[in-house]
Amino acid sequence: MTAPVSPTLLEPGTAGLVEDYFNQLCEGQPGVFDAMVDRYGQLRPGWETLLRALEALGTDGRLQQREEIQRLLAENGVIFNMHDEAKRSWRLDPLPWVINHTDWQALEVGLRQRTRLLNALFDDIYGARRLFDTGLLPTQALLASPHLLLPCHGSQPSDRPAINFHGVDVIQDAEGQWRVIGDRLQAPSGTGFTLENRILMARALPDMYRNAPLKRLAGFLDNYHRTLIALAYQHRDNPNVVLLTPGPGSPRYFEHAYLANYLNIDLAEGQDLIVRDSQLWLRTLGGLQPVDVVLRHCDDAYCDPLELRGDSQLGVPGLLQAARAGGVAMSNALGVGILESPELADYLPALCEHLLGEKLLLPNANAATRPATAPIFDHQMQRLSPTTMNLRCFITRSPGSIASSGQQPSDYHVMPGGLAWVGTPGSPSLNSPVVKDVWVTASTPQPHVSQLRQARGPVVATRDGTDLPSRVAESLFWLGRYGERLDARARLLREALMRLLEVDQDEIADQLLDELLIALEITTLNEDSENSKPPLVGFVQKRAALLAQFDTTDTQALHALFDQLLRNARSVRDHLGDDSWRVINQLRQRVSGFNSSLGASAARRACEGLSAQIAAFFGLCNETMPHHYGWRFMDIGRFLDRVLGLLSLLKLTLNAPHSPGLALWEVVLATTDNFTAYRRRYRSELHPEAILDLLLFDETNPRSVGYMLKRLERQMNRLPGSSSPYRNAERRLLIQANAALHLADIDRLSHLTDTPEAQEALEQLLDELIEPLTALSDAISHSHFSHVERPRQLVSMEPDA
Repeated sequence: MTAPVSPTLLEPGTAGLVEDYFNQLCEGQPGVFDAMVDRYGQLRPGWETLLRALEALGTDGRLQQREEIQRLLAENGVIFNMHDEAKRSWRLDPLPWVINHTDWQALEVGLRQRTRLLNALFDDIYGARRLFDTGLLPTQALLASPHLLLPCHGSQPSDRPAINFHGVDVIQDAEGQWRVIGDRLQAPSGTGFTLENRILMARALPDMYRNAPLKRLAGFLDNYHRTLIALAYQHRDNPNVVLLTPGPGSPRYFEHAYLANYLNIDLAEGQDLIVRDSQLWLRTLGGLQPVDVVLRHCDDAYCDPLELRGDSQLGVPGLLQAARAGGVAMSNALGVGILESPELADYLPALCEHLLGEKLLLPNANAATRPATAPIFDHQMQRLSPTTMNLRCFITRSPGSIASSGQQPSDYHVMPGGLAWVGTPGSPSLNSPVVKDVWVTASTPQPHVSQLRQARGPVVATRDGTDLPSRVAESLFWLGRYGERLDARARLLREALMRLLEVDQDEIADQLLDELLIALEITTLNEDSENSKPPLVGFVQKRAALLAQFDTTDTQALHALFDQLLRNARSVRDHLGDDSWRVINQLRQRVSGFNSSLGASAARRACEGLSAQIAAFFGLCNETMPHHYGWRFMDIGRFLDRVLGLLSLLKLTLNAPHSPGLALWEVVLATTDNFTAYRRRYRSELHPEAILDLLLFDETNPRSVGYMLKRLERQMNRLPGSSSPYRNAERRLLIQANAALHLADIDRLSHLTDTPEAQEALEQLLDELIEPLTALSDAISHSHFSHVERPRQLVSMEPDA
């Protein structure tokens, strides 16, 4: 690459992009291998069709495609690092990295060999340990490594391979040779992101994708799923496979949920699992269920706090013993982290010849290694620029080889593609600003592979949802509660902001605003109370206090409530439909735009939009989620929080210190979305007695206490354990609340505006409802989420014979 390319060497329709790109290579990276053009400026095989299609779109068309890809990423909630706001999602370059079939075959052979080599190496390190005495291993470095876990010695059953899924990070060097920069064996992430990248490309550029002769990914993932099933020792026809995740705190949690959903396996955290009698069990609503296979995405040392890292809160005590005893199969074996040690790199060529009798095909990269280049679009989508790329490839064991102790090349399958990201060799994928789809060319267009696999054995149909992990049920319960709590606060804020805009126009508006500030717990406006916050006086202070609810400083404001909703939603990502999840991400985008600089009118509109999207989310859940136990717990959470919020609002109305009169009852109707129903029924006259009937006793009104108690009763009667003839604590509490409502003296309450006795009766009724319903949440948690276990006798108490 010593001179600029002549446009005559380029294919028609691609000259503009490629000529400029080649000129950049000649100026900045002369003599370095490039993935797209050769040293003469000719396009490498497979690139022409892609470039022609992107050139034909023009700059505007490419910008539209980029925006479509980013929109799909946002809608699908694709998050690469949820703990760094600047890296919540990544930019997917619309130009894939094309690798022709011949080059890929050479890489594929080397990847299979590397997996076979590391499998054999693991067997010796945690088995016979012959290699430590041969000088073929960096003995001192390995023995000092925290990744060498001595408790794992002899823990892997001989009839199951140690490595069933292998991630290998590679680059191309300046001569175009593939080199390895690292192995990923403990928690080889990236498969889910790879799949999502391919799906997005197919949706954003359907013509280009459909006509491209490239190898598909779904067949590899179907093979991977069958491999996991084949690992099971028991229940081979329908084994229980779980993906062990560190939980929503992991920066890769999106992928864990995505992959579990795609593979149709349970997503489990350490607290969801328990070891009993050397068998791993999943805590579910229906009791403990055996787990046959664990696909783990937790590092070795954190998987078992009993034998490995004692301070871990992510793993399962006794997991290593269960694996040692064959009570559960692991993919991959515990202890494989030692094979990721960089100290092994220089020893692998000799080890390969010693263990496999073969020359090492994929050498490791080193600090002098110059990387090759590959093209990437700039932000304006006007030109291509050369950059350096990392590629993570994935290898899985074939299902038919699980019971075999051999190490044949045919025992492994390589995903035709992988996760590619921009960065210097070895840079973390989480820190990359841009990722690429990887297209491996095929001689002919490849057939579509469905996500739905052909059944290979009998299946027991089930609909009750008793296999739902208890943690998932609890998260759904709190998802419902926080969703309702966020909606109620948005509605109160909307009414308060409306009154703020009317302040000084009439005296009633001022009084209503003060009452709503109390309802929002922004201030008590009570100077005599020792524990009250300083009263807010003046329009400016009240306005600032209300708009502060759109900032991130108040732990009870909108941001904090949404963060709790989002945390619980992420915990049950694999149980929510795609459309429901898109609404969650639309909510996230809306809330992220909230700040205290919003004007009162804009803030009021923001509240209206927030309530509408919350309603859309739960509406979609009602329409798309199976109405099993998980959905019921979410519904119970929603209506429990809604009824408590309504009762608190009614009590505030009864004891309003500023006595705004009937205007406050009008606010109650508006906040509970009953204003239209009331006007249709009673025209324009406000009668507190009629309002109470609508909000307390009318069981046809979804916003009434009577309706909500009936709904809670109906849902709770269908929970696990509800068939018992004895009433548990939560059912007794609900009976208590129902009795208080049904035994209320309606005639006495009808004189609410006339007599203090009626007001006292209403206050007593509200207290009799609030007390049992407040205790109901703890009772539900104790019965269904806590999993208090029977004590077990550890030593014999019988006297010695």
